[in-house]
Parts: sequence; structure tokens; C-alpha cells
Amino acid sequence: MDLYKMMPLVIYDNQCYLCTKFARVVNFLARGKLPLVGHYTKLGEEIRSQILDSSALEMFWFVDGKTAYGGRAALGPLISAIVQSKGIGNVELQEINACSMECKNTKAVFVRSASLLTHSKKLTITHV
Repeated sequence: MDLYKMMPLVIYDNQCYLCTKFARVVNFLARGKLPLVGHYTKLGEEIRSQILDSSALEMFWFVDGKTAYGGRAALGPLISAIVQSKGIGNVELQEINACSMECKNTKAVFVRSASLLTHSKKLTITHV
């Protein structure tokens, strides 16, 4: 599969209830034009092995073809992509819904929000 044709795309934790809700909001705001790929899908595993590093599962990622932005670093480019909405269009969310921790309580919201603000990474993509 040619990953470059799918970009820009968002990679999120599809086993986490809150992360899936975040992906739904991104999908709504982008009017379905940004591909959303779950970390634990076959495509997500392929992207992680080809583009991302060992910290990939710690945060969501926005990949634009030249750079992979993770966590806090991804917010700016993601908002820009949402405003521009130049994607491949109408991509379904890939969910597994196998949350292994308490994702639906107040504590989880604070932990995930803090994680978003504390984790940040930027990787240059050499080839896809």
C-alpha cells in the first residue's frame, strides 16, 4: 500500500474510549476528509513500523508526508489540516473498542489530557 497517497492522516489509540471520541471530533471537524487510522489496526501497525519510533503508542500522531508530529506537537498541524481539509475524503473510523483500562471516568479524562500536553515529538520522514 502506498502510504504517501493517504497523507495527511491521523493515527490514534483505537482501543481507548476517550481517544476514539477525540478521533470522532477530528473526523467531524475535518468533514470526513482526513484518514483516521487506529494504532492497533493492521494499517496502523504498518505505519508504526515504517514511519514512527518506539514512543508511537504514547500519543496520537498527525503525519503529513514529510513529518510525523506526535502529541502536543501535532495540534497545530492538525488544526491547519482540518481548516484546509484536503484529504482523500470519507474515511470510516477504525475501532476495536477493547479498552483495557477505565477510560470512561473523570480521572481518565485528566490523565489523557495531561498526557496530550506532556508528550510531544516531531519526526522527519525519510521515505514512505
